[in-house]
Amino acid sequence: MNIEQSQQNMKNNASSIKTHAGYMPGFGNDFETEALPGALPQGMNSPQKCEYGLYAEQLSGTAFTAPRGQNERTWCYRIRPSVKHTSRFSKIDMPYWKSAPHVNEDIISLGQYRWDPVPHANEEMTFISGMRTMTTAGDVNTQVGMASHIYLATTSMKDEYFYSADSEMLIVPQEGRLRFCTELGVMELEPKEIAIIPRGMVYRVEVLEGPARGFVCENYGQKFDMPNRGPIGANCLANPRDFKTPVAAFEDREVKSRVIIKWCGQFHESYINHSPLDVVAWHGNYAPCKYDLRTFSPVGAVLFDHPDPSIFTVLTAPSGVEGTANIDFVLFRERWMVAENTFRPPWYHKNIMSELMGNIYGIYDAKPEGFIPGGMSLHNMMLPHGPDAPAFEGASNAELKADKLDNTMSFMFETRFPQHLTEFAAKEAPLQDTYQDCWDDIKKKFDGTPGTK
Repeated sequence: MNIEQSQQNMKNNASSIKTHAGYMPGFGNDFETEALPGALPQGMNSPQKCEYGLYAEQLSGTAFTAPRGQNERTWCYRIRPSVKHTSRFSKIDMPYWKSAPHVNEDIISLGQYRWDPVPHANEEMTFISGMRTMTTAGDVNTQVGMASHIYLATTSMKDEYFYSADSEMLIVPQEGRLRFCTELGVMELEPKEIAIIPRGMVYRVEVLEGPARGFVCENYGQKFDMPNRGPIGANCLANPRDFKTPVAAFEDREVKSRVIIKWCGQFHESYINHSPLDVVAWHGNYAPCKYDLRTFSPVGAVLFDHPDPSIFTVLTAPSGVEGTANIDFVLFRERWMVAENTFRPPWYHKNIMSELMGNIYGIYDAKPEGFIPGGMSLHNMMLPHGPDAPAFEGASNAELKADKLDNTMSFMFETRFPQHLTEFAAKEAPLQDTYQDCWDDIKKKFDGTPGTK
Protein backbone atom coordinates (compact mmCIF):
# COMPACT_ATOMS: atom_id res chain seq x y z
CA MET A 1 0.00 0.00 0.00
CA ASN A 2 1.16 3.57 -0.58
CA ILE A 3 1.24 6.34 2.04
CA GLU A 4 -2.13 7.78 1.01
CA GLN A 5 -3.69 4.33 1.47
CA SER A 6 -1.84 3.91 4.75
CA GLN A 7 -3.19 7.22 6.00
CA GLN A 8 -6.76 6.35 5.03
CA ASN A 9 -6.44 2.95 6.68
CA MET A 10 -5.20 4.65 9.84
CA LYS A 11 -8.20 7.00 9.82
CA ASN A 12 -10.55 4.08 9.29
CA ASN A 13 -8.91 2.01 12.02
CA ALA A 14 -8.24 4.57 14.74
CA SER A 15 -8.71 1.99 17.49
CA SER A 16 -6.14 -0.31 15.91
CA ILE A 17 -3.57 2.50 15.97
CA LYS A 18 -3.78 2.55 19.71
CA THR A 19 -2.88 -1.13 19.73
CA HIS A 20 0.03 -0.35 17.39
CA ALA A 21 -1.32 -1.96 14.23
CA GLY A 22 1.02 -0.78 11.52
CA TYR A 23 4.00 -0.86 13.87
CA MET A 24 6.58 -3.46 14.75
CA PRO A 25 7.65 -3.75 18.41
CA GLY A 26 11.19 -3.67 19.75
CA PHE A 27 14.16 -1.34 20.17
CA GLY A 28 17.08 -1.75 17.79
CA ASN A 29 15.63 -4.93 16.31
CA ASP A 30 16.50 -6.19 12.86
CA PHE A 31 13.15 -5.65 11.15
CA GLU A 32 11.83 -6.63 7.74
CA THR A 33 8.69 -5.29 6.09
CA GLU A 34 7.23 -4.91 2.60
CA ALA A 35 4.33 -2.87 1.26
CA LEU A 36 3.96 -5.11 -1.83
CA PRO A 37 4.20 -8.91 -1.70
CA GLY A 38 7.57 -10.26 -2.78
CA ALA A 39 9.25 -6.85 -2.87
CA LEU A 40 11.75 -7.87 -0.19
CA PRO A 41 14.54 -10.17 -1.43
CA GLN A 42 15.10 -13.27 0.68
CA GLY A 43 18.51 -14.68 1.53
CA MET A 44 20.43 -11.79 -0.03
CA ASN A 45 20.59 -8.01 -0.07
CA SER A 46 21.45 -7.01 -3.63
CA PRO A 47 19.99 -9.26 -6.34
CA GLN A 48 20.94 -8.63 -9.92
CA LYS A 49 17.37 -7.51 -10.55
CA CYS A 50 14.87 -6.59 -7.84
CA GLU A 51 11.16 -7.36 -8.00
CA TYR A 52 8.85 -4.65 -9.41
CA GLY A 53 11.84 -2.96 -11.03
CA LEU A 54 13.02 -1.58 -7.68
CA TYR A 55 16.52 -0.39 -6.81
CA ALA A 56 18.45 -1.85 -3.88
CA GLU A 57 20.18 0.73 -1.68
CA GLN A 58 21.81 0.62 1.75
CA LEU A 59 21.43 3.39 4.32
CA SER A 60 24.24 3.19 6.89
CA GLY A 61 23.92 4.80 10.31
CA THR A 62 27.36 3.68 11.48
CA ALA A 63 30.72 3.01 9.90
CA PHE A 64 30.86 -0.27 7.96
CA THR A 65 33.36 -1.70 10.46
CA ALA A 66 31.51 -0.74 13.66
CA PRO A 67 31.28 -3.69 16.11
CA ARG A 68 28.44 -6.03 15.27
CA GLY A 69 26.36 -5.05 18.30
CA GLN A 70 26.65 -1.37 17.35
CA ASN A 71 26.50 -1.69 13.57
CA GLU A 72 23.37 -0.12 12.10
CA ARG A 73 22.19 -0.21 8.53
CA THR A 74 19.03 -0.74 6.54
CA TRP A 75 18.59 -2.12 3.03
CA CYS A 76 15.92 -0.26 1.08
CA TYR A 77 14.13 -1.39 -2.07
CA ARG A 78 12.90 1.75 -3.71
CA ILE A 79 11.36 3.11 -6.89
CA ARG A 80 14.35 5.39 -7.53
CA PRO A 81 17.76 5.41 -5.86
CA SER A 82 18.45 8.35 -3.54
CA VAL A 83 20.76 9.98 -6.09
CA LYS A 84 17.53 10.91 -7.90
CA HIS A 85 16.08 12.53 -4.78
CA THR A 86 18.28 15.62 -4.85
CA SER A 87 19.42 17.88 -7.61
CA ARG A 88 21.73 20.89 -7.43
CA PHE A 89 21.71 22.56 -4.04
CA SER A 90 20.99 26.18 -3.21
CA LYS A 91 21.69 27.63 0.22
CA ILE A 92 18.69 28.92 2.13
CA ASP A 93 18.35 30.78 5.39
CA MET A 94 16.69 29.35 8.49
CA PRO A 95 17.17 32.31 10.82
CA TYR A 96 15.72 30.68 13.92
CA TRP A 97 17.40 27.26 13.61
CA LYS A 98 20.95 27.40 15.00
CA SER A 99 23.71 24.81 15.36
CA ALA A 100 26.68 24.57 17.70
CA PRO A 101 29.11 26.13 18.09
CA HIS A 102 26.86 29.15 18.41
CA VAL A 103 28.10 31.57 21.04
CA ASN A 104 26.78 35.11 21.12
CA GLU A 105 29.21 37.20 23.16
CA ASP A 106 26.42 39.66 24.04
CA ILE A 107 24.36 36.93 25.73
CA ILE A 108 25.09 35.53 29.19
CA SER A 109 24.45 31.79 29.29
CA LEU A 110 25.75 31.57 32.85
CA GLY A 111 22.68 31.52 35.03
CA GLN A 112 19.48 29.72 35.94
CA TYR A 113 16.80 30.44 33.35
CA ARG A 114 13.14 29.60 32.87
CA TRP A 115 10.69 30.37 30.07
CA ASP A 116 6.93 30.42 29.75
CA PRO A 117 5.58 28.49 26.73
CA VAL A 118 6.59 30.02 23.42
CA PRO A 119 3.28 31.34 22.04
CA HIS A 120 1.79 30.14 18.80
CA ALA A 121 2.35 32.48 15.88
CA ASN A 122 -0.33 34.10 13.75
CA GLU A 123 1.26 32.80 10.56
CA GLU A 124 1.53 29.52 8.77
CA MET A 125 4.46 27.44 9.98
CA THR A 126 5.50 23.91 9.17
CA PHE A 127 7.39 21.64 11.52
CA ILE A 128 10.61 22.80 9.83
CA SER A 129 9.97 26.53 9.34
CA GLY A 130 8.53 26.75 12.86
CA MET A 131 11.68 25.39 14.55
CA ARG A 132 13.09 27.76 17.18
CA THR A 133 16.48 26.93 18.72
CA MET A 134 16.80 27.60 22.44
CA THR A 135 20.29 26.28 23.25
CA THR A 136 23.28 24.73 21.51
CA ALA A 137 26.13 22.65 22.93
CA GLY A 138 29.26 21.05 21.50
CA ASP A 139 30.12 21.18 17.81
CA VAL A 140 28.03 19.95 14.91
CA ASN A 141 31.15 19.65 12.71
CA THR A 142 32.92 17.22 15.05
CA GLN A 143 29.60 15.47 15.79
CA VAL A 144 29.48 15.98 19.55
CA GLY A 145 26.84 17.74 21.61
CA MET A 146 23.29 18.77 20.87
CA ALA A 147 20.79 21.56 20.34
CA SER A 148 17.40 22.02 21.96
CA HIS A 149 14.49 23.49 20.04
CA ILE A 150 10.84 24.41 20.33
CA TYR A 151 8.72 23.60 17.27
CA LEU A 152 5.57 25.50 16.36
CA ALA A 153 3.49 23.99 13.55
CA THR A 154 0.19 25.17 12.15
CA THR A 155 0.21 23.59 8.70
CA SER A 156 1.43 20.42 7.00
CA MET A 157 4.47 20.23 4.75
CA LYS A 158 3.03 20.06 1.23
CA ASP A 159 5.29 18.43 -1.37
CA GLU A 160 8.15 19.38 0.92
CA TYR A 161 10.60 17.02 2.59
CA PHE A 162 13.49 17.30 5.02
CA TYR A 163 16.48 15.41 6.29
CA SER A 164 19.35 16.25 8.60
CA ALA A 165 22.83 15.00 7.78
CA ASP A 166 23.92 16.51 11.10
CA SER A 167 21.78 14.82 13.64
CA GLU A 168 19.33 12.36 15.04
CA MET A 169 16.09 14.06 16.10
CA LEU A 170 14.20 13.28 19.32
CA ILE A 171 10.71 14.84 19.17
CA VAL A 172 8.62 15.43 22.32
CA PRO A 173 5.11 16.79 21.54
CA GLN A 174 3.38 19.04 24.06
CA GLU A 175 0.31 20.17 22.11
CA GLY A 176 -1.33 18.92 18.92
CA ARG A 177 -0.92 15.76 16.87
CA LEU A 178 1.54 15.14 14.05
CA ARG A 179 2.06 12.51 11.37
CA PHE A 180 5.62 11.72 10.29
CA CYS A 181 5.72 10.28 6.78
CA THR A 182 9.24 8.84 6.54
CA GLU A 183 11.09 6.84 3.95
CA LEU A 184 10.51 3.69 6.00
CA GLY A 185 6.89 4.21 7.04
CA VAL A 186 4.32 6.39 8.79
CA MET A 187 4.17 7.32 12.48
CA GLU A 188 1.47 9.33 14.23
CA LEU A 189 2.54 11.22 17.32
CA GLU A 190 0.69 12.93 20.16
CA PRO A 191 1.58 14.38 23.57
CA LYS A 192 2.90 11.77 26.05
CA GLU A 193 4.70 10.07 23.15
CA ILE A 194 8.12 10.64 21.62
CA ALA A 195 9.65 9.82 18.25
CA ILE A 196 13.21 9.31 17.03
CA ILE A 197 14.14 10.13 13.43
CA PRO A 198 17.60 8.83 12.46
CA ARG A 199 20.29 10.98 10.88
CA GLY A 200 19.87 11.06 7.09
CA MET A 201 16.24 9.86 7.08
CA VAL A 202 13.94 11.78 4.70
CA TYR A 203 10.51 12.71 6.02
CA ARG A 204 7.52 15.01 5.74
CA VAL A 205 5.46 16.19 8.73
CA GLU A 206 1.69 16.69 8.62
CA VAL A 207 -0.35 18.49 11.26
CA LEU A 208 -3.30 16.30 12.26
CA GLU A 209 -4.48 18.54 15.10
CA GLY A 210 -3.09 22.00 15.54
CA PRO A 211 -1.65 24.30 16.33
CA ALA A 212 1.10 21.96 17.45
CA ARG A 213 3.96 22.71 19.81
CA GLY A 214 6.68 20.58 21.31
CA PHE A 215 10.34 20.10 22.06
CA VAL A 216 13.17 18.70 19.95
CA CYS A 217 16.56 17.41 21.02
CA GLU A 218 18.94 17.44 18.06
CA ASN A 219 21.63 14.87 18.79
CA TYR A 220 24.92 15.49 16.97
CA GLY A 221 26.73 12.56 18.57
CA GLN A 222 26.32 8.81 18.90
CA LYS A 223 22.71 7.76 18.51
CA PHE A 224 20.31 7.23 21.38
CA ASP A 225 20.33 3.85 23.04
CA MET A 226 18.55 2.35 26.02
CA PRO A 227 20.57 2.75 29.23
CA ASN A 228 22.15 -0.20 30.96
CA ARG A 229 20.04 -1.05 33.99
CA GLY A 230 22.89 -2.36 36.14
CA PRO A 231 21.61 -3.88 39.40
CA ILE A 232 18.00 -3.04 38.42
CA GLY A 233 18.23 -6.04 36.10
CA ALA A 234 16.14 -6.93 33.09
CA ASN A 235 12.90 -5.03 33.73
CA CYS A 236 11.35 -1.61 34.44
CA LEU A 237 12.29 1.83 33.15
CA ALA A 238 11.68 1.73 29.36
CA ASN A 239 11.13 -1.76 28.01
CA PRO A 240 12.23 -2.59 24.44
CA ARG A 241 8.85 -4.03 23.41
CA ASP A 242 7.17 -0.64 23.89
CA PHE A 243 9.19 1.02 21.13
CA LYS A 244 7.31 0.86 17.82
CA THR A 245 8.80 1.04 14.32
CA PRO A 246 6.50 1.65 11.33
CA VAL A 247 5.84 -0.89 8.61
CA ALA A 248 6.78 -0.08 5.03
CA ALA A 249 4.68 2.47 3.13
CA PHE A 250 5.55 4.42 0.01
CA GLU A 251 4.52 7.23 -2.30
CA ASP A 252 4.63 6.95 -6.10
CA ARG A 253 3.81 10.53 -7.05
CA GLU A 254 5.12 12.58 -9.95
CA VAL A 255 4.96 16.07 -8.52
CA LYS A 256 7.41 18.91 -8.07
CA SER A 257 8.90 18.49 -4.62
CA ARG A 258 11.21 20.56 -2.45
CA VAL A 259 13.84 18.73 -0.41
CA ILE A 260 15.52 20.65 2.45
CA ILE A 261 18.82 19.35 3.78
CA LYS A 262 20.63 20.39 6.95
CA TRP A 263 24.39 19.80 6.60
CA CYS A 264 27.11 21.10 8.97
CA GLY A 265 24.68 23.64 10.38
CA GLN A 266 23.78 25.07 6.98
CA PHE A 267 20.51 24.65 5.12
CA HIS A 268 20.09 23.87 1.44
CA GLU A 269 17.17 23.19 -0.85
CA SER A 270 16.87 21.03 -3.92
CA TYR A 271 13.94 20.50 -6.29
CA ILE A 272 12.93 17.19 -7.85
CA ASN A 273 9.91 16.05 -9.87
CA HIS A 274 8.66 13.25 -7.61
CA SER A 275 8.22 12.21 -4.00
CA PRO A 276 11.39 10.80 -2.34
CA LEU A 277 9.32 8.59 -0.01
CA ASP A 278 9.48 5.63 -2.39
CA VAL A 279 10.79 2.71 -0.30
CA VAL A 280 8.51 -0.24 -1.06
CA ALA A 281 10.30 -2.72 1.21
CA TRP A 282 13.18 -2.65 3.70
CA HIS A 283 15.05 -4.68 6.25
CA GLY A 284 17.56 -3.64 8.88
CA ASN A 285 17.99 -1.95 12.24
CA TYR A 286 18.42 1.73 11.26
CA ALA A 287 14.88 3.03 11.37
CA PRO A 288 12.57 5.59 13.00
CA CYS A 289 10.56 4.64 16.04
CA LYS A 290 8.06 6.02 18.55
CA TYR A 291 7.57 5.36 22.26
CA ASP A 292 4.65 5.95 24.62
CA LEU A 293 5.99 7.69 27.75
CA ARG A 294 3.06 6.28 29.73
CA THR A 295 4.69 2.85 29.50
CA PHE A 296 7.82 4.05 31.34
CA SER A 297 7.98 2.15 34.65
CA PRO A 298 9.83 4.29 37.21
CA VAL A 299 11.69 2.75 40.11
CA GLY A 300 12.66 4.44 43.36
CA ALA A 301 13.43 4.13 47.05
CA VAL A 302 11.13 2.00 49.23
CA LEU A 303 12.71 2.84 52.61
CA PHE A 304 14.75 6.07 52.89
CA ASP A 305 16.63 8.57 50.73
CA HIS A 306 16.11 8.41 46.99
CA PRO A 307 18.41 7.55 44.11
CA ASP A 308 20.00 9.96 41.67
CA PRO A 309 17.68 11.33 38.95
CA SER A 310 19.58 9.19 36.46
CA ILE A 311 17.25 6.41 37.62
CA PHE A 312 14.64 8.05 35.37
CA THR A 313 16.68 7.82 32.15
CA VAL A 314 14.63 6.70 29.16
CA LEU A 315 17.36 7.00 26.50
CA THR A 316 21.04 7.85 26.52
CA ALA A 317 23.46 8.91 23.81
CA PRO A 318 26.97 7.95 24.93
CA SER A 319 30.07 10.09 24.74
CA GLY A 320 33.69 9.00 24.72
CA VAL A 321 33.72 8.97 28.52
CA GLU A 322 32.16 5.88 30.07
CA GLY A 323 29.12 6.75 32.18
CA THR A 324 29.08 10.39 31.04
CA ALA A 325 26.47 10.99 28.39
CA ASN A 326 26.55 13.18 25.34
CA ILE A 327 22.80 13.39 26.06
CA ASP A 328 20.46 11.73 28.55
CA PHE A 329 16.71 11.92 28.01
CA VAL A 330 15.18 11.72 31.48
CA LEU A 331 11.47 11.49 32.35
CA PHE A 332 9.72 12.60 35.55
CA ARG A 333 6.23 11.15 35.46
CA GLU A 334 3.52 10.04 37.91
CA ARG A 335 4.92 7.86 40.70
CA TRP A 336 4.52 6.98 44.36
CA MET A 337 6.67 8.60 47.05
CA VAL A 338 7.04 6.40 50.14
CA ALA A 339 10.52 7.01 51.61
CA GLU A 340 10.70 7.44 55.41
CA ASN A 341 12.42 10.38 57.13
CA THR A 342 13.40 11.71 53.71
CA PHE A 343 13.25 15.03 51.90
CA ARG A 344 11.40 13.73 48.88
CA PRO A 345 11.75 16.34 46.10
CA PRO A 346 15.01 16.61 44.16
CA TRP A 347 17.73 17.92 46.46
CA TYR A 348 19.88 21.01 46.04
CA HIS A 349 22.87 20.28 43.85
CA LYS A 350 25.28 21.40 41.17
CA ASN A 351 27.04 19.04 38.80
CA ILE A 352 29.03 18.80 35.59
CA MET A 353 25.96 18.17 33.46
CA SER A 354 23.83 20.91 31.91
CA GLU A 355 20.11 20.34 32.42
CA LEU A 356 17.40 21.64 30.12
CA MET A 357 13.92 20.72 31.34
CA GLY A 358 10.53 20.90 29.67
CA ASN A 359 7.05 20.49 31.14
CA ILE A 360 4.67 18.36 29.08
CA TYR A 361 1.76 18.69 31.51
CA GLY A 362 0.94 19.17 35.18
CA ILE A 363 3.03 20.37 38.11
CA TYR A 364 6.69 19.54 38.74
CA ASP A 365 7.27 18.70 42.41
CA ALA A 366 10.43 20.79 42.87
CA LYS A 367 8.81 23.88 41.31
CA PRO A 368 5.08 23.88 42.13
CA GLU A 369 4.70 27.44 40.83
CA GLY A 370 5.84 29.04 37.59
CA PHE A 371 6.99 25.95 35.66
CA ILE A 372 4.11 25.91 33.19
CA PRO A 373 3.22 23.13 30.72
CA GLY A 374 5.02 24.00 27.51
CA GLY A 375 7.65 25.93 29.46
CA MET A 376 11.36 25.21 29.77
CA SER A 377 14.18 25.80 32.24
CA LEU A 378 17.96 25.68 31.97
CA HIS A 379 20.47 25.00 34.75
CA ASN A 380 23.89 25.02 33.16
CA MET A 381 26.92 23.06 34.28
CA MET A 382 28.22 23.76 37.79
CA LEU A 383 25.38 26.14 38.61
CA PRO A 384 23.47 25.33 41.82
CA HIS A 385 19.74 24.71 41.66
CA GLY A 386 17.00 22.86 43.48
CA PRO A 387 13.59 23.32 45.09
CA ASP A 388 12.18 26.80 45.54
CA ALA A 389 11.28 28.04 49.00
CA PRO A 390 7.63 26.83 49.04
CA ALA A 391 8.68 23.37 47.81
CA PHE A 392 11.40 23.15 50.46
CA GLU A 393 9.12 24.21 53.32
CA GLY A 394 6.29 21.98 52.12
CA ALA A 395 8.46 18.89 51.80
CA SER A 396 10.32 19.56 55.06
CA ASN A 397 7.08 19.72 57.06
CA ALA A 398 4.89 17.25 55.18
CA GLU A 399 3.39 14.19 56.84
CA LEU A 400 5.49 11.35 55.43
CA LYS A 401 2.76 8.99 54.32
CA ALA A 402 2.58 7.22 51.00
CA ASP A 403 1.87 9.98 48.50
CA LYS A 404 1.30 9.73 44.78
CA LEU A 405 2.68 12.42 42.52
CA ASP A 406 -0.14 12.69 40.01
CA ASN A 407 -0.86 14.77 36.92
CA THR A 408 2.80 15.38 36.20
CA MET A 409 5.11 14.73 33.27
CA SER A 410 8.31 16.66 32.75
CA PHE A 411 11.55 15.69 31.05
CA MET A 412 15.19 16.69 30.86
CA PHE A 413 17.71 16.93 28.03
CA GLU A 414 20.95 16.58 29.99
CA THR A 415 24.38 16.90 28.39
CA ARG A 416 28.00 16.92 29.48
CA PHE A 417 28.51 20.15 27.49
CA PRO A 418 27.57 23.71 28.48
CA GLN A 419 24.42 24.89 26.72
CA HIS A 420 24.61 28.34 25.14
CA LEU A 421 21.51 30.48 24.75
CA THR A 422 20.50 31.64 21.31
CA GLU A 423 19.40 35.19 20.66
CA PHE A 424 15.84 33.89 20.32
CA ALA A 425 15.99 32.30 23.78
CA ALA A 426 17.52 35.39 25.37
CA LYS A 427 15.51 38.13 23.64
CA GLU A 428 12.35 36.79 21.97
CA ALA A 429 11.17 33.75 23.92
CA PRO A 430 9.08 34.57 27.04
CA LEU A 431 11.91 34.50 29.59
CA GLN A 432 10.84 34.71 33.24
CA ASP A 433 13.02 37.55 34.50
CA THR A 434 12.12 36.77 38.11
CA TYR A 435 12.92 33.04 38.04
CA GLN A 436 16.12 33.33 40.09
CA ASP A 437 14.11 35.08 42.78
CA CYS A 438 12.40 31.78 43.62
CA TRP A 439 15.25 31.05 46.04
CA ASP A 440 15.20 34.47 47.74
CA ASP A 441 12.84 33.36 50.52
CA ILE A 442 15.02 30.43 51.59
CA LYS A 443 15.89 31.32 55.18
CA LYS A 444 18.93 30.64 57.30
CA LYS A 445 17.87 28.10 59.94
CA PHE A 446 21.23 27.43 61.60
CA ASP A 447 21.58 28.59 65.20
CA GLY A 448 24.32 26.31 66.56
CA THR A 449 22.04 24.64 69.09
CA PRO A 450 22.31 20.80 69.21
CA GLY A 451 19.12 19.07 68.23
CA THR A 452 17.78 22.02 66.22
CA LYS A 453 16.13 21.07 62.93
